[in-house]
Amino acid sequence: MANDQYFTASPTAASARREVRLDLPDVTLHLTTDRGVFSADRVDPGTRVLLAESPVPPPSAAQLADVGCGYGPIALTLASRAPDAIVWAIDVNERARELCRHNAERAGLANVSVIAPDELPRDVRLDGIWSNPPIRIGKGALHELLLHWLGLLAPDAHAWLVVQKHLGADSLARWIDEAGWPTRRIASRQAYRVLEVDAHVEAEP
Repeated sequence: MANDQYFTASPTAASARREVRLDLPDVTLHLTTDRGVFSADRVDPGTRVLLAESPVPPPSAAQLADVGCGYGPIALTLASRAPDAIVWAIDVNERARELCRHNAERAGLANVSVIAPDELPRDVRLDGIWSNPPIRIGKGALHELLLHWLGLLAPDAHAWLVVQKHLGADSLARWIDEAGWPTRRIASRQAYRVLEVDAHVEAEP
């Protein structure tokens, strides 16, 4: 059923919470997951690739975002790596947001702010975005989502996206680049591409 997809606002699948673990060289997280959220049975391999291949947030970063946070592996890793930054954990799925809040509290990460997409304060500009974007929402919806969030990057800021090669990573990179956000592949691992996207470049008059 469509409303049982991880990108729906209110999943209808019966709750069945379980525990997964994320081990990185610098961070270990114990995470509660549930049915009706993305990659409930394990931390998604693409998420692991993104966290391994993308850079640690710079010390000057004040506002970071995980777009499509799910139960929080990316957001909580960012919060651990950048304890002085606010990490906006953003998801349309209310069950995922509840889990992300629970997991942040459990990990003692007070710098995670879990919100729905329309709840980001209007004056916030992002010093970095990390995302395993919801490719399966469809090309049109995905493009709209990316244009919105990439448009909130501060000057000289970057976004890092992970996309499976067979789900169109290379064509998506070309599309983002042609839309005015310089984009390059910085890693290719386990059939995943990690894309680095620069803040928007205005066209020459």
